[in-house]
Amino acid sequence: MSQPNFNEIQRLDRRTGFLGVTRPSIGRDAIAEVADSLRSGWVIAGPKVRTLELMLEDRLSVPHVRALAGCSAGLFLGLKLSGVGPGDEVLLPTLTFAGCANVIEQLGARPRLVDSEPGTGLIDLDAAERQIGPQTKAILPVHLGGRPLDMERLASVRDRHGIAVVEDAAHAIGAAWGGRPIGSHGNLVSFSFHATKNMTTVEGGALALQTAADAERAGRLASQGLSRSSWERHGSAGPADYDVTEPGYKLSMSDVDAAVGIHQLPELDRWIDVREALARRYDDLLAGMPLELEPPPEPGSRHARHVYAVRVRDDAAVTRDELIERLRADRIGTSIHFKAVHLLTYYRDRYGLEDRAFPNATDWSRRTVSLPLHPTMSTRDQDDVVAALGAALA
Repeated sequence: MSQPNFNEIQRLDRRTGFLGVTRPSIGRDAIAEVADSLRSGWVIAGPKVRTLELMLEDRLSVPHVRALAGCSAGLFLGLKLSGVGPGDEVLLPTLTFAGCANVIEQLGARPRLVDSEPGTGLIDLDAAERQIGPQTKAILPVHLGGRPLDMERLASVRDRHGIAVVEDAAHAIGAAWGGRPIGSHGNLVSFSFHATKNMTTVEGGALALQTAADAERAGRLASQGLSRSSWERHGSAGPADYDVTEPGYKLSMSDVDAAVGIHQLPELDRWIDVREALARRYDDLLAGMPLELEPPPEPGSRHARHVYAVRVRDDAAVTRDELIERLRADRIGTSIHFKAVHLLTYYRDRYGLEDRAFPNATDWSRRTVSLPLHPTMSTRDQDDVVAALGAALA
């Protein structure tokens, strides 16, 4: 391990503010658009939501997008559109956010957890394919941290076994595989626009769909199953009558949220370029420390760089949790992506899950830490992170 530069470490003494692991960048145009919605008197789902949907359809090269309350809403609707229900099983990586497993449980199906690849943390598609059985209805893969999955390999699993694919692209807006945006490879794909993501609507997400029938049904289900939206009933000259042919849910996005997203999406590529430059700089600055870094993006792919995660080696002077506390004391924020689902009490106890069944994801969960990465960071901020790491790991 290279010796830390203590001249750099001393710079932390002059840090006055806390550096969060992420921070949204919301400009004056977005704020003005929000104010326009508030002044208009129409703040729920309406014309601005539709504007954002059309922008996303163009950006993702997909025929249909429905803006929703969040990524979990999109995953839920995507699985429901795929026919997932009681008695079915859905494959998903155990190294993911709990919301992925939660939506499967809420549909009455069973989550079948799959271990990760050791280097990337992505779902091990070979292991997933071995677990496909008579009850397997769908697979819910995750583009972890913004790193895109091998979409050709995923399609081969889908087509060979005739199962549905609902992609979790919560981290992957702006990512690409084979020159095509994630979202455009023929599956149902759910995105997140939470305040922590590469672009935000404060809260919200979107579901990319391939058919008009699925898009129409998703829109109805997101609005309590009503045949006509609030905007169609009250914001136009049409009749206020409506029907319900299938019970739905309250999963729609508001115009106030969409107003932010309308001005975030055009900035997305520029922000990802900044993230990429910061990630590469981290790679250079952290070389020699007792950390395992992610491998570089696969040739021909675009990593959205939502997360910059490292894993603390076992020969380091501190554990992962101790490192997190030392960074926090130096006013550096961190996160964990993720604590694997099989380690969570509900899923561990309900399905009798054991750590040894998921060795790679268990190890990742124990040693990973996500460092600050966002376009509002300066190189000085990044130097402070690296200096704090060097001091803690020395």
